[in-house]
This record gives sequence, structure tokens and C-alpha cells, in this order.
Amino acid sequence: MIITEINTHILYHELETPFQSSFSTFAARHHCLVEIVCDDGTIGWGECLGPADINAATVKSMASMIIGRNPLDIEPIWLDTYNQFRDQGQRGPIHTALSGIDIALWDIAGKHYNAPIYQLMGGAYRTEIPAYATGGFKPVGADHAKACVEEMTACVKDGFKAVKIKIGFGVNADIATIKAVRNAIGADIALMIDANHGYDVIDATAIGRRAAEFNIEWFEEPVIPEALTSYTDLRHNQPIPIAGGETWHGRYANEEALKQNCVDILQPDVCGVGGLSEARKLITLCEVHHVRLVPHVWGTAVALAAGLHFHAIIPPSPPSHNQRSPLLEFDRTYNPFRQAIVKAPIEHKNGIVSVPNGPGLGIEIDRDALKQFAPI
Repeated sequence: MIITEINTHILYHELETPFQSSFSTFAARHHCLVEIVCDDGTIGWGECLGPADINAATVKSMASMIIGRNPLDIEPIWLDTYNQFRDQGQRGPIHTALSGIDIALWDIAGKHYNAPIYQLMGGAYRTEIPAYATGGFKPVGADHAKACVEEMTACVKDGFKAVKIKIGFGVNADIATIKAVRNAIGADIALMIDANHGYDVIDATAIGRRAAEFNIEWFEEPVIPEALTSYTDLRHNQPIPIAGGETWHGRYANEEALKQNCVDILQPDVCGVGGLSEARKLITLCEVHHVRLVPHVWGTAVALAAGLHFHAIIPPSPPSHNQRSPLLEFDRTYNPFRQAIVKAPIEHKNGIVSVPNGPGLGIEIDRDALKQFAPI
């Protein structure tokens, strides 16, 4: 079996109602899929986290190093490709593009061996994953607190036992939003906050101290990802567990953050960290540093499937009768092609999502949907 083609598919949909994180305005949903074709007809699919056009261009620049190789040589392909590009960047598009390629290779391996990826990676500790609803962005021109309350109460009504909202719009405004959401969803629903690195350490400390009374599970990306000392300061100067890591691409960046005691919870994204191969290495790092591993997930059903297989292989830490499953991030913001691109959508039932158990990722791509959502 030999790799003969590497293709990228950009998906695009302009939003009728744009929404905002602390620093970005999302006017469209825009994602990049990777398709790897083999000479025997086997096809694997992957996804890249981040700007679709940049990821597509980077994947294409790597293709000549990969076409003609055995797709089952996943680790050698990863290392050879990364080593060729490492001088141009140990983070960013090099890792996000490699992520899509690596996931597609694991999909091919699963189809070749007729086994789900989690089985090839050592076996599942769980095949049903409790999910939390991600949303709470600020609709452009709307009241953030009111929008969050409406969205999160709907998620709870839909069966979710945990929700995450976006903050980063001013300390007082954020505290008002957090209070409103907590009052609306009640005390029994887990609530997380995500600043998308919209604060400096002073304001993030103030948020943490004031929000603690609302029983917050974690405070995600409080400051910019480069500010490792600020992360460490926040762990010591406010009471909410600190989470981060979706942009600490690769094992080296994550190891440095762990060595500096930056987070209580590490959040790698398999579509950004370097794929399933690299994500698996972070399991050992988290065990050694006694840090929880709760992966980040953002994208289409391809990213969701890859994230589920990764969640399945994360061991309980520590093993006990009351074993804690890592929560699955389940994006609830509007994205018409998220599930449309697969023939059997990945959905939750009362906040629980099953890991696909078919070969590879366990999903089948709908090519008509790829055409429908291709940029004009």
C-alpha cells in the first residue's frame, strides 16, 4: 500500500450572526480537511485546527515528502516531515498541518487492519464520553449575559451536565455574565470559563478571585499562551484551577509549560498538537507531572471523531473505583457543515457521546456535502 495523493478540502459558511471571543470576530465557519489516497483505494481523513487557507497551503508543501511512502509508517512519516520543517517553526501551521496528515494516516491504518483507531493505539478505557457544551460567545451587537443565559439553559435542557462560556469582555461585565449563567443553570451543573487569552495577569487574577464563589470548574486560557510565568502566577494567586494548552503545539512546548507548573489541566487538541501520534505522547507527560488531561476539540465531525478516539485511550489518573473520565468539548455554536459532512452524524444523548467503533475514525464522509460547503 502506497500513498498516491494528498488533497485538502476547505469548508466555508458565512454566518448570518457573527460572534466574538475576547479577541476574534467569527464572521464565518472555515475549516480544512485532509484526504490521503492510497494505491489500493484506501482513503484516510484528517482535520487541521486553525486558519483553513494556511493549513491547506502547508499540507500541500509537505505532500512531496509523503507521497510514495507506506501510509502505515506513521511515526517515521511524522518525524521526517517535522524534521524537515522544524527550523521554520516548532509551533503553528507546521504542527496543525501535520495534525491533519497524521490523523488521516491513522484512519488509513484502522481501515487496513479493520479496527477502530483507539484499538490500534492500545485500547479504550471508555467508549462513552461525558461531554460539556461549549458556547457562550458574544453575538455581535447583542447583550452577552442574556445570550449566554439563553444558550446555556437550552444546553442544560438538552441534557448536558456541564457547560463552558466565553469571557474576556471586561472584568465587571464578565463577572455579571458568570453570575447570571450560574443563577440560570443552578448549582448542580458544572460551569467553566474561557478567556481565549484576553486578559493580562492582573485582570485574570481579579476574575479568578471574584468568580470563585460561583463554583467554576476551570479558568481556561486566562492570558496569552506565551506568558508562562503569568500562568504560574495565576495558579498561586487565585483559587480556580487553570487550564490551557490548545496552542502549545507539540511535546516540547507542552513539556516546558508543565515543567513551569503553568496549568492544573492540559488541553491539547489532536488537530493542532501534531495529530494523534503526538497527542498520545502527552499522556505520559501529564502522568509524570500529575496534571489532568482534558483535550480541546473544535471543528467538524472529523475533529470530533479524532478527539473521541483520543479521549478513549486516556488512562484514569489515578486508577480508582471512582475513575474520572476526561470531558469531551462539544461545540454548540452554529456550524451547518459540522455534522453534514459525515453520513452518520456524531451526536450526544443526555450529554454522553459514544466513540465511533468502525474501522479507523469510524466515520464516512459525504462528498456531496464537501462540494456544497466549498468556498465559492
